[in-house]
Amino acid sequence: MIIGLTGKNAAGKGEAAKYIGTKGFVYFSLSDAVREEATKRNLEHSRDNLIKLGNELRKKYGADYLAKQVNGKIKQQLKINKNQNFVIDSIRSPYEAKELMKNRDFALVGIDARIEIRFKRLLDRNRLGDAKTLEDLKQQEQRENLKTDANQQLDRTFGMADKVIVNDGSLNDLYKKIDSLLKELKWQE
Repeated sequence: MIIGLTGKNAAGKGEAAKYIGTKGFVYFSLSDAVREEATKRNLEHSRDNLIKLGNELRKKYGADYLAKQVNGKIKQQLKINKNQNFVIDSIRSPYEAKELMKNRDFALVGIDARIEIRFKRLLDRNRLGDAKTLEDLKQQEQRENLKTDANQQLDRTFGMADKVIVNDGSLNDLYKKIDSLLKELKWQE
């Protein structure tokens, strides 16, 4: 089984991925390929830098480039263990989602939360490049929804989700919803 996660900033994708990882799923993030390239170029891992670099990679190598990198890693892992399960975080483009959907037993899961909750989470985690005002967050999200192949298209990608989890509560609430999702997807430990 392969679970792909999509959703807006601070919706809880990372927390969902961590929890699913505790169930024996191997974790991959499309953002890791971007971070690796940023490190090679000595770029700060700010949100703006990573978005620009991800868009540059998509433009240069194709809109599905990051997903193809992860699919290569999945194929390597499946050679070792054909029953391995995976969770993939940071799916931000419909082309990435379509590439990952080529895998057998793939489910795209959207993680959602109200913007006010997501903004509070941003302030609490205080990551480099996170919005500092609600208006900044709204503008950032508009930039992440440009309708060109090389750019992120979070809303369009989210619209492709097979399942949606609304993450407006506590971490324990999120975990319960993920457990229900895994049961619904017929995952077996």
